[in-house]
Amino acid sequence: MSEINELASVDGTITPTAEALIPLKDDGVYRGDGAFEVIRLYAGSPFALGEHIDRLQRSAAAIELEFDRAALQREIDALLAESGEAEGQLRLVVTRGGRRIAATEPIPVHAETVRVAVVTYQPTVILNGVKSLSYAANMQATRLAKAKGADEAVLVRPDGTVLEPPTSTIFWVSPEGPLRTPALDDGVLESITRDRLVKALHVEQGSFHVNDLRAASEAFLASTVREVQPVAAIDGVELSAAPGPRTREAQAAFAETLRREL
Repeated sequence: MSEINELASVDGTITPTAEALIPLKDDGVYRGDGAFEVIRLYAGSPFALGEHIDRLQRSAAAIELEFDRAALQREIDALLAESGEAEGQLRLVVTRGGRRIAATEPIPVHAETVRVAVVTYQPTVILNGVKSLSYAANMQATRLAKAKGADEAVLVRPDGTVLEPPTSTIFWVSPEGPLRTPALDDGVLESITRDRLVKALHVEQGSFHVNDLRAASEAFLASTVREVQPVAAIDGVELSAAPGPRTREAQAAFAETLRREL
């Protein structure tokens, strides 16, 4: 499959991404005031595009930001037609300054397995479940995890409740046996990949202490970009199986989802 052209549409004007411009005086730039989505492209076809735009609209509504959905959809269609049938991802951004941005990007390189480390995090309740542009805390959490020798963080509340990694969802096999993932009520993002896996597999959703995660026999991260990525170690403790049987089951289930929906 060909390498994706990095193109950006700003309010309908398509240029190479490196040449795209937005006015500097935009609170999306000055204050991170906006919302975004990232969608995987398979041979140029976006996975669950409508659901991602629905979530973008919910995120924008939560911060009282209006945007023209119909115009954005037209701009996405024009961008994808010009980009062609390549593997990649589509980034959507709406800003407080009124900009609608769509950009095609290469898929970030992810290793076959990932090592994670716990990072204590106090959620901002008014932004729970919102994919806002204010992602500095998430990115800092990843840097803190890397300083511990891991690849990615797992955000955990001060009371020990497991939340999520900065840009994905976590699932693990509890020492008690079930496959588990944090409940949406705990403030984690309503991930579309998470939704597909919860529907395809038997998953226990709830509030779980970090000790349950640390005692897991296997675990994996899930997101639009990662799909299903096995976890090799948690806080420096190697897992016996990466991927284990439940992770392989999740990979097969998501592959079937893609086959069915694309």
